[in-house]
Amino acid sequence: MQKNAIHSGTIQVRGKGTGFLAVPNQELDIVIPREALNFALDGDMVEVEITKTKPGEKPEGKVLRVLKPANVEFIGTVKEKEIDGKLMKYLSPDNRRMYIRPILPDATPTDLGMKIVVIIKDWKNPLSDHPIGEIIETLGKAGDHETEMQAILRSGNFSKDFPPPVQHAAEELYKNKEQIFKDAIADPKRKDFRGVTTMTIDPADAKDFDDALSFQTLQNGNVEVGIHIADVSHYVREGEAIDKEAQTRGTSVYLVDRVIPMLPEVLSNDLCSLRPNEDRLSFSAVFELDHDGHVQKEWFGQTIIHSDKRFSYEEAQAVLDTESGPHLAELKTMMEIGRNIRKKRFKNGAIAFEQPEVKFELDENKKPIRVYAKHRTETMLMIEDYMLLANMRVAEYIYKLANKHAKKLPFIYRIHDIPNPEKIDELSIFLHALGYDLKNTQGVVKAADINALLASVEGKPEENLIKTSAIRSMAKAVYSTQNIGHFGLAFKHYTHFTSPIRRYPDLMAHRLLRRHLDGSAISAKEASRNEMLAVQSSQREMEAVSAERDSIKFKQVEFMLDKVGQEFEAIISGVTKFGIFVEEKESKAEGLISMSNLSGDYYDFEPSTYSVKGQRTKKAFRLGDSILVKLINADLEERRLDFEVVRK
Repeated sequence: MQKNAIHSGTIQVRGKGTGFLAVPNQELDIVIPREALNFALDGDMVEVEITKTKPGEKPEGKVLRVLKPANVEFIGTVKEKEIDGKLMKYLSPDNRRMYIRPILPDATPTDLGMKIVVIIKDWKNPLSDHPIGEIIETLGKAGDHETEMQAILRSGNFSKDFPPPVQHAAEELYKNKEQIFKDAIADPKRKDFRGVTTMTIDPADAKDFDDALSFQTLQNGNVEVGIHIADVSHYVREGEAIDKEAQTRGTSVYLVDRVIPMLPEVLSNDLCSLRPNEDRLSFSAVFELDHDGHVQKEWFGQTIIHSDKRFSYEEAQAVLDTESGPHLAELKTMMEIGRNIRKKRFKNGAIAFEQPEVKFELDENKKPIRVYAKHRTETMLMIEDYMLLANMRVAEYIYKLANKHAKKLPFIYRIHDIPNPEKIDELSIFLHALGYDLKNTQGVVKAADINALLASVEGKPEENLIKTSAIRSMAKAVYSTQNIGHFGLAFKHYTHFTSPIRRYPDLMAHRLLRRHLDGSAISAKEASRNEMLAVQSSQREMEAVSAERDSIKFKQVEFMLDKVGQEFEAIISGVTKFGIFVEEKESKAEGLISMSNLSGDYYDFEPSTYSVKGQRTKKAFRLGDSILVKLINADLEERRLDFEVVRK
């Protein structure tokens, strides 16, 4: 990169005020020191000029201007300290990447310890860490469950409440549901599947049913499996109030104790939901399959279905395990074919990245009384097999249609780029320190070799640690109108088609597929807008994932509050110069053993072996080691757990 060159993009800022700007097709980020941030905060879209370059080192730059701020509102807790010789109240931000601490002249003594929403009113000097802030809303006492959940949602710009015009539009749809349904079934393009055995299989606590499976045996011995997806596009029309709100939300958000839906509940839990024993509109991918899972014929289009049975994953698994219960024959055959589809996917190079999902049991006051890793039943895998099949074949259909007409057809894809060779090199070094090898050639790795690694650690204490590290070395899956395939799934063509109730890109895929089935032309302006929506949806997905993780972290620490002094089995999940991170095996809660709490010796950090070693005893603590620890502190505000070693 050349000195004085100008680049724009989204800045990332560390908590002490050092910024980084990634530049496309460049290995090194631009570093922006605190004095050169020029009012830029984490997540802002900025324009940066390179001011210093040195071979082999990251270039240095300065922010010329903020093009688009990431946030107008800031969430945090009111605290008090001496600033410029005066005792002042200020905002301690929840976002640890926020380096400023706005002063709050309008705060009162009763505001201390409260979680608030602040806007910046006056920030004249970019070098000042204490601009003037104004409290615009008080969310409640910091540390209270409802306050913290609201703060998490507010930080991500998510809200359970819908604007009045959106709520009114949803109520009008519900009021006119019978006529809407009559108009739909009058469409000669819509196929009627109400006479075919159909079922939904979802989590026990699910309220919105995106997908259903229909099953029938054909005269030639093959089977027909219909993958029926809620026909949200029939109710939510492009450009109308509900659609615009869904675009803004991008996705549903799943916190520990609640769901913030993308669509009003009258749609997500009723009109669009494929509820049992009710006629419902769907958009379907219907496949004739042989018993090895090979697709013989396929059809895509809008349908009418009637779900005969609503299973939870556990109920469907119990039918298969006991070989008794409703729809046993259908479930057995679908499971056998699903297994064959799965085997073929992994044989083709799909990566087995499944990790345990942390779940909470809460009491009536929302206090966590149990934290556990959710068990994945094979029925969950089976549903995933059919959803992946539908997603892949829809994208493949668009590819074939484009080839047939010898032109590019606008569509939205779920893409996953090949891993960055530099990150694979780093992963290989990390694995070698743990005693494992990842076969690669100068950072270029095959999916089969990643799978071989994952198979070799299955059932071992370090399994989740290595899986997490491998995932972090991968590129992030995103939405795009430019198809480059999906590395992790080993699909050349892939989209998201199966969850339009909770993901906006799936709704886009439905609309675009319908347009292509009808032979309707899509303008360059529309295609460009679709790319903008793809980028926006990817961003909203990341913000939703961040909110979900924040809610889990909060409840994990809260779960540990009354367990100070207790001992736990843990695994070393990180090693740094200031201490070692450990993950408690049951709750998956992570905490720190600081160097000062490693007693009996002076310990040195050895980065090459991801370990700390005692100078006198030579006792070492390595990444991946299992140890017994004692919880010595739990800080809910800082989301921090501190441990000490009991026994290695």
